[in-house]
Amino acid sequence: MTTLALIDYGAGNLHSVHNALRKAGATDAVITADADVVARADRIVLPGVGAFRACRDALVAIPGMVEAMNEAVHQRGAPFLGVCVGMQLLADAGEEFGRHEGLGWIGGTVRLIEPQDPAVKVPHMGWNDVTLRGAPPLLETGEAYFLHSYHFDAADQADVAAVTDHGGPLVAAVARDTIIGCQFHPEKSQNYGLSFLSRFLEWRP
Repeated sequence: MTTLALIDYGAGNLHSVHNALRKAGATDAVITADADVVARADRIVLPGVGAFRACRDALVAIPGMVEAMNEAVHQRGAPFLGVCVGMQLLADAGEEFGRHEGLGWIGGTVRLIEPQDPAVKVPHMGWNDVTLRGAPPLLETGEAYFLHSYHFDAADQADVAAVTDHGGPLVAAVARDTIIGCQFHPEKSQNYGLSFLSRFLEWRP
């Protein structure tokens, strides 16, 4: 039986993401803080709400969790989805409350949004367009719900799967190999978000 591991590290939107995955068709989603379950999982979802440092510290505080994620994703090729701060943690580092190391799976730095138009407010909150870059997996053009003050500044534009605009372009999604991350909240994005999660559940990269 296949399993989807939804990593529980105290990141605020855990249960809403779990409910959305179930609505999208997941019958095997397990909320877990057990590194062994994650190491064996067929798919992994890392949610995240809050500050980069707090989420990173909570994740690495779970014994063996980062190692289990690396084993599953980089050694076995398990499909991985990072949501909001869960996507941001894929970066090399984040600059919220000082500079802090990320997972380093996709090159880049998470920086404060600094709109080109001073009339544009931060945080970036509400519905906004998702525009595709290249031929990214799983994603479609549409509208999704965003809530963030920091954005993923990718080192390689080839890793940028989609963008949105909030006083200038911002990364809406990144993708590489079996890894995809979305800055938007699929669990708050109604049909757009559920269809995205449904495609992730069927993804065979």
